[in-house]
Amino acid sequence: MAAVFGVHGAVLGSFATRVPWVQEHTGVGAGQLGLALAFPAIGSALAMPFAARLSHRFGSRAALRGLLALWTLSLVLPSLAPNLPTLCLALLAFGAAAGTSDVVMNAIGVEVERGLGRSIMSGLHGMWSVGALVGSTAGTFAAHFDVSARVHHIAAALVLTAAGLVAVHQVLDLRPAHDEEPPPHFAFPPRSALLIGAVGFCAVFAEGASLDWSAVYLRDVLDTSAGLAAASTTGFTLTMVVARFAGDAVVNRFGPVRAVRTGGVVAALGGLLVVLAPHPAVAIAGFGLLGLGIAVVVPLAFAAAGHRGPNTSRSIAGVATITYTSGLVAPSLIGGIAQLTSLTTSFLVVTALAFGLVLFASVLRAD
Repeated sequence: MAAVFGVHGAVLGSFATRVPWVQEHTGVGAGQLGLALAFPAIGSALAMPFAARLSHRFGSRAALRGLLALWTLSLVLPSLAPNLPTLCLALLAFGAAAGTSDVVMNAIGVEVERGLGRSIMSGLHGMWSVGALVGSTAGTFAAHFDVSARVHHIAAALVLTAAGLVAVHQVLDLRPAHDEEPPPHFAFPPRSALLIGAVGFCAVFAEGASLDWSAVYLRDVLDTSAGLAAASTTGFTLTMVVARFAGDAVVNRFGPVRAVRTGGVVAALGGLLVVLAPHPAVAIAGFGLLGLGIAVVVPLAFAAAGHRGPNTSRSIAGVATITYTSGLVAPSLIGGIAQLTSLTTSFLVVTALAFGLVLFASVLRAD
């Protein structure tokens, strides 16, 4: 399962580094690019409710094999788009493949965790982050040597598709009981997913805001150089990776509720450091604490949904739909608040949502 998560993350990392190439070759401006980049989240949100039905019909291994291959191969689509409308359609399909494969692989991960009787979801998401870092590193080299994104993404898609097919061959094959009712074709989030999804929403909002706005914050609010501003994003990402690999040991010892409450306190402290920072080093430390505090929340939200809901895939799809909507909302909402007030005020909102993890962590308690 770890390899599956790594392959999934590597696709996104490969895409993210070549967005400037895609923008240049489609001829879109910054505003149009921002519009286009909303379509992966829209595609994910629309497609994820179908994942439970696919898993029920074909079995989890076959469903994951097909959906992961669609995700790795869809990497090619954005670089082939000649204009804004085709780019939006390509990114819609890209997001749909990402979301459905994400749901199925997390559902399998929850069942593996259930069988082992200990937390593994944080480590699996840590492998996703490692995959994203590997993909982005390869993309950075490709961009540096002026390799066309089309050539780069075709090569990456072929390699990752092959790796994914090999990895999926080893995963648990979940099949419904003979008398189990199939889920609806389009499953809305079950009631049990709503509060769990809200906790994930808080964490992903802080993640999206920090990834997209941390460098801008240091540049505009604290007047730093571009290199130092970029260090804030790197620090945030690295603390998330480290915390996810350490997270399973923490959860196994203290339980998910205490882990998320503690993480909420750490993240809220980080948000306050960002807001009150008199010096760039303090703000960078604040973003690092934000990453540290929220790292295990989404894996634990998926695990809680899978353990509690009547259908693992449907419950995870519900939580994922709510959670990933936050990733769609966060960057634009942060920008809107900054436009009306200030970027500092925007991160007060992030801090408040991080503290929400402290208040609502109890919904992740195992029944």
